[in-house]
Amino acid sequence: MPLLSGFKKFILRGNVVDLAVAVVVGAAFTAVVTAFTAKIIEPLIAALGGSKSVDGLGFRLIKGNPATFLDFGAVISAVINFVLVAAIIYLFVVLPINTLNERRKAKNGPDPEEPASERELLEEIRDLLAKQSKPSSHSATPPSVGGPSL
Repeated sequence: MPLLSGFKKFILRGNVVDLAVAVVVGAAFTAVVTAFTAKIIEPLIAALGGSKSVDGLGFRLIKGNPATFLDFGAVISAVINFVLVAAIIYLFVVLPINTLNERRKAKNGPDPEEPASERELLEEIRDLLAKQSKPSSHSATPPSVGGPSL
């Protein structure tokens, strides 16, 4: 069973879950967003090109050679596609997971495996040193520094 608990701990780390869900959901939403940009955004951008002889927003370097067409509309569509996919993943995956993690952390208190901050460690050392420097209540003489004298 230690193997399963270790695996569960690994899987439930925020970064692993976020990454796995983002990949799956991102792939699904990419198809939807790509269709949206190809069928709605690209025709709108192509309409901005103005000329019916041009295939979109761009120009040909060599007339009559379609391989030399610089298609700025395709680049703009790719950027819009990327921004839409990133926004959807953030809104529907990352934000809910972060909210759940914050609620769980607030409910359970701070993570016991989380290391103490430098300030907390220094305060703890200070308190321990202050305790050690106080004379004990059952002894009337302060402790000697060099050890017992003869």
